Amino acid sequence: MSICLREHRYDPFFSRLPLDQGDFGRHKCAGCAYERGYQAGLNRVSILNIEEQVNLIAHSQAGSVRHKSPIVAFAQGYADGLFQYYASCP
Repeated sequence: MSICLREHRYDPFFSRLPLDQGDFGRHKCAGCAYERGYQAGLNRVSILNIEEQVNLIAHSQAGSVRHKSPIVAFAQGYADGLFQYYASCP
């Protein structure tokens, strides 16, 4: 089990996410989930298994990502990635 040591753990952006301490996302890093979702959206991945994606990310209980929903973080990242994709396309 890997532990996230990235600076995004302390980004106040993640403070707005809902709390989630259950199911398959327990103690997973919401920052890593957001970044994974963002890349999926930016690449317009159309078939996703959220549980599988969340299981691949590191654990974290630090800072702003502590007990925050990695599922919502992934979904927000995915949406932001899609917006960025379309903003950069003519």
